Amino acid sequence: MTEYGRGPGSEPWHPEDPLYGDGGWGGQQAQAGQQSPYGGQPQQYPEQQAQQNYGDWSNGGQSSYGGGQPQYDGYGHQHPEPQYDQYGQQQYDQQYAPQAQPQQGYDNGGWGSGAHPQAHYPADPSDPYGQQAGGYGAEQPDFYGTPEAYPPPEPPTRRRAEPEPQRTDWDPGPDEGEHAFFAGGDADEDDDAPGDGRGGREDRRTRGGGKPKKRRSGCACLVVCLVLGGGVAGVGYFGYQFYQDRFGAAPDYAGDGNGEQVTVTIPKGAGGSTIGQELKRQGVVKSVDAFIAAQQSNPRGKSIQDGVYTLQKEMSADSAIELLLSPKSRSNLIIAEGKRNADVYKLIDKRLEVKDGTTAKVAKSEYKSLGLPDWALNHKDVKDPLEGFLYPSSYSAAKGQKPEDVLKQMVARANEQYEKIGLEQKAEGLGLEGPWELLTTASLVQAEGKTHDDFRKMAEVIYNRLKTDNTETNQKLQFDSTFNYLMRQSKIHISESEINTNPDPYNTYYHRGLPPGPISNPGEEALQAALNPTEDGWIYFVATDGVKKTEFAKTHDEFLKLKDKFDASSGN
Repeated sequence: MTEYGRGPGSEPWHPEDPLYGDGGWGGQQAQAGQQSPYGGQPQQYPEQQAQQNYGDWSNGGQSSYGGGQPQYDGYGHQHPEPQYDQYGQQQYDQQYAPQAQPQQGYDNGGWGSGAHPQAHYPADPSDPYGQQAGGYGAEQPDFYGTPEAYPPPEPPTRRRAEPEPQRTDWDPGPDEGEHAFFAGGDADEDDDAPGDGRGGREDRRTRGGGKPKKRRSGCACLVVCLVLGGGVAGVGYFGYQFYQDRFGAAPDYAGDGNGEQVTVTIPKGAGGSTIGQELKRQGVVKSVDAFIAAQQSNPRGKSIQDGVYTLQKEMSADSAIELLLSPKSRSNLIIAEGKRNADVYKLIDKRLEVKDGTTAKVAKSEYKSLGLPDWALNHKDVKDPLEGFLYPSSYSAAKGQKPEDVLKQMVARANEQYEKIGLEQKAEGLGLEGPWELLTTASLVQAEGKTHDDFRKMAEVIYNRLKTDNTETNQKLQFDSTFNYLMRQSKIHISESEINTNPDPYNTYYHRGLPPGPISNPGEEALQAALNPTEDGWIYFVATDGVKKTEFAKTHDEFLKLKDKFDASSGN
């Protein structure tokens, strides 16, 4: 073991000395020209040994004070020589010792008496070994026993011990908060040049030459701006559309239209959405939402009826609502209760603007293809199989439509109503042979009754006269309405010679029972009366005023009194 000497006047060295801890056994510098046989370290003797500072390896193992030759660290870099003031105290570069306290006890290169605290120097951030201190007893690599540790020395230079000026041109690189894309740097370019930890950025800051600093790419910034601008524009557009759809006013025309007329058909049971879609399809309104809004704001908006309407294109939704509620715009064909088919055919011809008799011919030749139910077909002596199936209601009928299309609407409406009231199921309970006779009875009630209050009594008269035990009329109905139907007339006064000599099956004065089929198109109230007649015993009736008033009797004597009353009112 090598013995360590003491300087003049120094106390013996102790392991507890605070200067011992960081240097380790490898912290000594050999005297020039002396090589130790142990581990490649020079042998030292007390008389030749100079007092050394066992410093931290992170500071390159520098001596506490300078000698006659420059000092080098483990990488071959020359350390600046120390400066001394007039009192023999060493001055340290503030870059490496900003917090060092002046140490007392230097006297002619020797240590004074007493222990002195060791100054702690912050590690250089650029030195990769600055934070790795050598441990006690650990084997340290010998940096000084090889020729690589002593490159040819450069001429010593002296540096003023003054603080390094503050950086004013600091520009963060990609690793300090700015992405390399905007900095213009290459992804593969290292921040620091090869060498020690301090040789990269510091050299770039101080050297005037070298590769110029890359600037931000204007093209890249332009692309980013365009992308961001396009995104903002897209978000704004879709946001505006969303606002318009949710909160904006619905698109609508202004005014009462452009003068171009159009025929619009509103189907039965259509709601606001269905009507609005049809109007938009025809070019009447601009949007369905505008029509629905106008309908909801109008107190009568929900009372729009089905049918054909004459409107104009490009109307405001409010104007379209007003026309749909006005009778002037309606092109509907209204079929009143009790109308005979012959009269309905004439109305259809007129509405469709076709030749008179066109619809009647279609009905006669194509009645089987118009939607009649099976129970309405193949009845004997029926003059018009469609009689009773042109149900009283409102229908769309306008120029350009075909007669068969209008007839199909009416037959379909009749089938719907008859199924609704159970016409087919209830006939047998009334003593009739199927729904055909029930429909015929309802048509007689409609034709003979003057008011709706008469309908149920009239139905009872029919059922009482059809009974097999009827001795008053011997099962003959004796209705003028059936004979008038036969004769296609509407007379109140019919001579007995006419009614007694005409054997046509529709002459109920001549034949017993019901006529071969309906004689008109009964409405809902006449149908309900046929289903639910009174039970008061009525068997006779007379229109005493000949127009609106009908009176009923249960016996023949009461009937004669009513007949005299009728004769008196009519002047007979």
